[in-house]
Amino acid sequence: MCRVAGARCSCRTGPLTGLCKWRLKIERVGNLNYPEEARRNGIYGRLILSVEIGADGSLKAVRTDRSSGFTELDEAAKRIVRLAAPYAPFPEDLRRDFDSLRIVRTWTFTRDNQLAAE
Repeated sequence: MCRVAGARCSCRTGPLTGLCKWRLKIERVGNLNYPEEARRNGIYGRLILSVEIGADGSLKAVRTDRSSGFTELDEAAKRIVRLAAPYAPFPEDLRRDFDSLRIVRTWTFTRDNQLAAE
């Protein structure tokens, strides 16, 4: 189970499947590309990032809404989003109504050198 947009969903079924898969992909790519400077210097923290994805799965924009207080973490989060692109195209029923989606998430770089996107 994962939590997306305040709702619980299974990452295999349900209306928020695509968002769950996006979050899992971000966490996988983020943990494989955890910022070395943060690991080396014991830097950890939370930030809020907005990501806009086009209906075709392309990355349209990425913006820091609230900084972690560490440029290294803020820039690493943006880099991870870019590395993980492109994303899965929207399902046809979603494409009919939306040409892009903005996803806002809290990113946590932990003391254990892990990334979680909440």
